[in-house]
Amino acid sequence: MIPISHYLILSAVMFTIGCAGVLTRRNAIIIFMCIELMLNSVNLTFVAFSAYLGDSAGQIIVFFVMAVAAAEAAVGLAIVLALFRNKKSVDINDVNILKW
Repeated sequence: MIPISHYLILSAVMFTIGCAGVLTRRNAIIIFMCIELMLNSVNLTFVAFSAYLGDSAGQIIVFFVMAVAAAEAAVGLAIVLALFRNKKSVDINDVNILKW
């Protein structure tokens, strides 16, 4: 049996990689992928604790997080497509649509 610490370390590494990607990248699509990676690391933590404690509440929460992630991906893709149609680029430094 694999100890829970291994799952938590893997989850922390995944979250750190996602956070670093969000903070350093300028491509909107890569930023959304990094946000998805961060959400998956949180899901891994929920499932690990759920299995460790023998409670199914963590697995139920994972379904809600996955639904939110799917909605975020759909809205994010729509925003990226609108950005690309208007600016012909997905670089977030080129986004000034909301500026006066």
